[in-house]
Amino acid sequence: MSKPYILFTAILVLLVACDSRVIDVQPQKESVMNVYDNQLRDVHGEPVNNNQFDGQVTLIVNLASKCGLTPQYEDLQKLHEQYEEQGFSVVGFPCNDFGGQEPGDASTIMACASGYKADFPIMEKVSVIDGDTQCALYQDLAEATGALPEWNFGKYLVDQNGTPVAFFGSMVEPLSPEIVDRINELLDSQT
Repeated sequence: MSKPYILFTAILVLLVACDSRVIDVQPQKESVMNVYDNQLRDVHGEPVNNNQFDGQVTLIVNLASKCGLTPQYEDLQKLHEQYEEQGFSVVGFPCNDFGGQEPGDASTIMACASGYKADFPIMEKVSVIDGDTQCALYQDLAEATGALPEWNFGKYLVDQNGTPVAFFGSMVEPLSPEIVDRINELLDSQT
């Protein structure tokens, strides 16, 4: 390969990895979408009772164990702990779509999570990018928000009814005001 091609490719990868998008979804008067109507499986492949998310605000995140953004696990856990008693959960979906940075199996994924003391729900490894292998949940998230992650640690905020209300790119930190303020708004609307 030529040096200009390699340089261009490296710059393109860096630009994609610097995803700081914040996309708010315009609320629909009567939304019929509930992303938790999709069958979910935990990191070990066991079916998950989707009712565990009924009435909860969730932050859905595509995870990767070998990414420069992997330390976000720590702040995702803090966010999970901070709001768990109020009806909030982080829900992680390991993904190997970006740079092959989640190559491991369930035990490797859980070892990474435990290294950050993360105990929020982690689902089975999925594909989030558009195509034949994209999981149904991410198809629904993309349809509702018009956005797909461009890298690891893209975040979707989902309301108590299972309706996506916002997307935050990889570079938007889990404890950023953009995310925390929206979580507070959704939790306050429950009371």
